[in-house]
Amino acid sequence: MNPLNDQAILQVARRILNITELRPGQTEAIEALLKGSDVLAVMPTGWGKSAIYQLAAQFLDGPVVVVSPLIALELDQMAMIEGEHAGRAVTIHSLQSAGERRTALDNLEEDGLVFVFLAPEQLTNPETLERLKRHRPALFVVDEAHCISDWGHDFRPDYLALGIVVTDLGHPPVLALTATASPPVREEIVARLSLREPTIIVRGFDRPNIWLGVELFNDERTKREAVLQFIDTAARPGIVYVATRQHTDEIADAMRKRGLPAAAYHAGMSRDRRDSAQQQFMDGSAEIIVATIAFGMGIDHQNVRFVAHYDIPASVDAYYQEIGRAGRDGKRSEARLFYSPNDLSLQRFLSGGPHIDLKAIESLTRDLVRAKQPTDLKALPTRTRLSAPKLRGAVARLEAIGAIEWPTSGTLAMRHDAPSIEAILAELETQAERRRRLELSRVEMMRRFAELQGCRRKFILNYFGEDFEAPCNACDNCQAGKVARGSDGAAPFPLASEVEHPAFGRGLVQHYEDGAITILFNDAGYKVFDLKSVLDRQLLRSVPNSGM
Repeated sequence: MNPLNDQAILQVARRILNITELRPGQTEAIEALLKGSDVLAVMPTGWGKSAIYQLAAQFLDGPVVVVSPLIALELDQMAMIEGEHAGRAVTIHSLQSAGERRTALDNLEEDGLVFVFLAPEQLTNPETLERLKRHRPALFVVDEAHCISDWGHDFRPDYLALGIVVTDLGHPPVLALTATASPPVREEIVARLSLREPTIIVRGFDRPNIWLGVELFNDERTKREAVLQFIDTAARPGIVYVATRQHTDEIADAMRKRGLPAAAYHAGMSRDRRDSAQQQFMDGSAEIIVATIAFGMGIDHQNVRFVAHYDIPASVDAYYQEIGRAGRDGKRSEARLFYSPNDLSLQRFLSGGPHIDLKAIESLTRDLVRAKQPTDLKALPTRTRLSAPKLRGAVARLEAIGAIEWPTSGTLAMRHDAPSIEAILAELETQAERRRRLELSRVEMMRRFAELQGCRRKFILNYFGEDFEAPCNACDNCQAGKVARGSDGAAPFPLASEVEHPAFGRGLVQHYEDGAITILFNDAGYKVFDLKSVLDRQLLRSVPNSGM
């Protein structure tokens, strides 16, 4: 069933979701899905990405599968759908018993629209996958889709197998959703989800109601006092992001000693304590939450007035997603970074560690090679002595490089043309080193943002492939008169276009500033060049038909 026009979609939005107007990109995405197209929607936090699949589902016949990385996010979305009477919703997650998961799947037998929320690892369960296949999903939604990308700031190995799952389900229309995806992340999402000539919709990266500013400090004591003084007078509620659990507790304690209503939140706390801290923030009893990046995904708090960063984030991607939790009501909000160059060493350390468990991959590979025939997935934990997360990560990595196959549901085997174990491990080591270089270069990009003398809004929008004419008059540098219109000079290569360098290979143009050009290379990460020098020496050439 397809709507006849945009007005039909809007009428359903008003009736089901109580939405009076749809935002740019929402209707376009819905119409593309109803025509059977795959869609990648890149829209900021609070833009209404979930409304796309909730509304599209009203015109489709069959269950809607929504893959989400967090149980709390699944439960929030389920409650929202049921509260809006948009359909019935079930969730399948690791905290349920096997019986509870089967009961949730039994809901697919009943009449009416069903939304099935689950984490990606649940799709490795043969029973779950078979039940979904039997009922032929009408739509497959991947929330937080940047988690599938090695270039993404929040990579999750479990996401890597989703491309196979989509194919196994008969490739229903796929909707990939993310609040932050630079051009290379978009390309990898499309490739790893096997999206077919997708409609790519990028909207709303410019959030003019969020003021951007950075304060520079040379020592920890002065910086901490400045943060506390800022919180004393800032409009609330607000979020303070820190890099470590230790800073979470220390800053929250310092605030409470000054009489500030603050709660702490980090992954080292018990689930009950985290839930309590989040609830205090949501109901207003704690107007300030001090948190690591463990807090925030899926948080629907419309009136956050500031997001402060006590420690510099690991990337512009992470920074943008976190500040996007401010000002979702459209009113003026602040994003303020308290920056000390000394903080960079911590982020370089955190960003330089391994992300590929080569020992787990070798153990699984050797087991599958010895088996010489399809292996029951249920037997692998005992045979390999790998935990479930390590096993899923190893399977996902081997699948991503095309070394394994799924001959039947619930079984796994090495491909007949798979490389040797040594070649597989060498390739994955190369990928790990590539990712390490990328993440370290991301920290460098965040340093450039912190020390920037130009327009901060232009820097961020350029990073995500959007042009912007400075000054924005809503960042500290523009308001200080440091930025004049047209001050960036010539831009011989379009933003987000592909260029090639003789030493670093191909990359995407990211940013121009003060006679410099920033390029993101496939292997080397972000590099900054003197523009005049590379033009005089003809070190860059345009690659035709590039950009995304």
